Parts: sequence; structure tokens; C-alpha cells
Amino acid sequence: MFVGKMMALFWFLIGLVLALAELALPGFVVIFFGIGAWLVMLLVFAGLLPSFNGQMLVFLLISLATLILFRKKSKTIFEGKVAGQGQPVDEIAGEKAVVIQDIRPDQIGGKVELHGTLWEAVSDEVIERGRLVEILERNNLTLRVRAL
Repeated sequence: MFVGKMMALFWFLIGLVLALAELALPGFVVIFFGIGAWLVMLLVFAGLLPSFNGQMLVFLLISLATLILFRKKSKTIFEGKVAGQGQPVDEIAGEKAVVIQDIRPDQIGGKVELHGTLWEAVSDEVIERGRLVEILERNNLTLRVRAL
């Protein structure tokens, strides 16, 4: 019985690590493996999965099944929105932002503030701190901007 509780704790911790990893990793995939680990934990705690090989098989099957069945629907629920506007993050082209750190074409490190959030920014021209810019496009977490 002690081994079963230790294995249940093991699967709980694996699920917790995977759930926390989802916060740091893009793609909305790792959480489904965390859910798989937690479901295996429940089965192990109930005494229904005594062998480690069986636990691994059930973990993989549950994780892949939840990933295939629920990722698309869950992703639309948790999709990012621009604060207060209910507009998807991808639709911020044309918005205005303020340069917080100088933007230079040949250097990284330029930053702008948009709706209270700091973003990396790039431009084909030098833009000094305090200037107003227009967002041309978003590429992952970097905005391409031009001076106004």
C-alpha cells in the first residue's frame, strides 16, 4: 500500500511540474500531459494500476486522447485578448504605443508600452524614448513599429 501511495505522489508531482511548465512554454500542449498524470495518479491511488508499465501506457493514452479531443476547443477559450477591448492579440496592427526604450534598427532591446504591457519592438528607423509609434505587425512577442 505504501508503494501505491508513493507512486500516486510521483504522478501528482509529475502533473504539477507539467502544469507549471505550461505557463512557461508556448503552444498549449503540456497541460494535457499534466492532466494525464493526474488521472493516472487517481487510478494508482484507487489501486487500479499497480504496474509501472501499465501506468505509463495509461498516461500516454490519456494524455494523447485529451490533447486530440480538447486542445482546439480549450485554446479558443484561453486565447489572449487585448485588455478591455475583447479583441484578439493578433489584431493590434494600427494601434498606437509609446516608446519606453530607444528602438534602433541594428540592435535588439527596443521596447514599447501598449495597453499597460511592455513589448519588444523593432523598426527600420531610429525612434527615441517617449515618441508615439504605430504598430505595423506582431511577430510572436515582438512588434514591428513606425514613428508617427
